[in-house]
Amino acid sequence: MYSFDIAAGSKAELYRDLHAALDALTAGEPDAIANMANAAALIGQYLPDLNWSGFYRMVGSELVLGPFQGKAACIRIPLGKGVCGTAAETRETQLVEDVHAFPGHIACDAASRSELVVPIVVDGRLIGVLDLDSPKPARFDAEDAEGCEALMALLGPRIAA
Repeated sequence: MYSFDIAAGSKAELYRDLHAALDALTAGEPDAIANMANAAALIGQYLPDLNWSGFYRMVGSELVLGPFQGKAACIRIPLGKGVCGTAAETRETQLVEDVHAFPGHIACDAASRSELVVPIVVDGRLIGVLDLDSPKPARFDAEDAEGCEALMALLGPRIAA
């Protein structure tokens, strides 16, 4: 059983502690699914105001649902479709304050209002995306994006097959 001391202070402290916990959880573990599952659980447990945290894996030419925490989700997402598909196609983090204003948004959970999607790229190859949803509008900011990008920079090589 793992027990982590995650700071309740600033976002910088929160992401620093999440990074250390994710490192401890995934160091030396070669199984990508296990690492994504633990990452989704860790992020879902410690980031406030989320209703979904998880991964979509790049399989062939589309994103396929991976380990997650939350309600049942869309299984396949084409590149360029919705927030996840846009992040995958552009390989750029998508920070969406209001998902209802995002052209082509795919509503897997009607309660989601804002979304943060971080592409995971290892050695120039798209592995997948981290997807975070919140029922609060404008839940995510640049500090969340930077923190999650750092988490995925750590995790990426540990899930690349």
